[in-house]
Amino acid sequence: MGKIKSEGAGEVQEFIDICDMAVGMSRTISGQVLNSERPDHMMMECWNPIGHVGVITAFNFPVAVFGWNASLALICGDTIIWKPALTACLSTIAVGKIVTKVLEKHGFKSVITVACGDGPDVGNALVMDPKVPLVSFTGSTAIGRHVSAEVHRRFGKTILELGGNNATIVLPDCDLEIAFQGSIFGAVGTCGQRCTSLRRLFLHESIYDSFVDRMVKAYPKFNERMGDPLDENTLLGPLHMKRSVDEYKKGIEEIQKQGGKILYGGKVLEDREGNYVLPTIVEIAHDAPIVKTEIFAPILYVFKFNTIEEAIEWNNEVP
Repeated sequence: MGKIKSEGAGEVQEFIDICDMAVGMSRTISGQVLNSERPDHMMMECWNPIGHVGVITAFNFPVAVFGWNASLALICGDTIIWKPALTACLSTIAVGKIVTKVLEKHGFKSVITVACGDGPDVGNALVMDPKVPLVSFTGSTAIGRHVSAEVHRRFGKTILELGGNNATIVLPDCDLEIAFQGSIFGAVGTCGQRCTSLRRLFLHESIYDSFVDRMVKAYPKFNERMGDPLDENTLLGPLHMKRSVDEYKKGIEEIQKQGGKILYGGKVLEDREGNYVLPTIVEIAHDAPIVKTEIFAPILYVFKFNTIEEAIEWNNEVP
């Protein structure tokens, strides 16, 4: 999907770690024995599998998100139907083959089904099918609303991991070095293509100028190490696809229309093959409409606040 090799390896490690955690959790699933008001009687609680679990994953974490869902579903005795993002389905096929080998080695077949398909048809089939009592969806908030409405319309259950418009509030008495390093990675890591990416940075007025100045000076270093995600020296890979670049460009245009000031970046690297853009720092009013829109790209808004109450109030303006 474009993330650098170390982040890709970390995603695979997440799958391994969640398997370990799930094995431990499997030994904690126990029912209760309850007293009864009837003499010589008792009540026992027994958990049963729910059946088929539909897992719809997004392009940005094509391995780990399935691991989170599948590991827990398997320890509960449920089968899984996995619908990946079409643009990252090669990762899905690779993982599916590895998992199938492991399951077959231990005598299991048809426990996990991979269903790749063009367009929304496969995903909609999972969402609408009453034989799939639980649907786990990772993706945009807009589609998540649709999934939630349709699954719950048939009294199914959902697990939703949707978009984010995350903020960090930095006060002058914190460890500013940790705050700086965390803000840089949060905003630029995975080229801003995480639901947990840092989008809004609130800085106290006493540290605003020095903190922003340091960030503006640090961002060009990513340009020097931007390129092939498989190169060990690369720190910043491309956006996932051409449409992502178009969304980035539209976002920059809207930012400027709404009075935003580009402190660094704001450009598409047209002379480079691939979907490469400059990571961007923007100074803009906290209540600008564009601030409430999640652009899945490395665009960071910075704001200067006076009191912590003011920062919290501004943060809460974004749904």
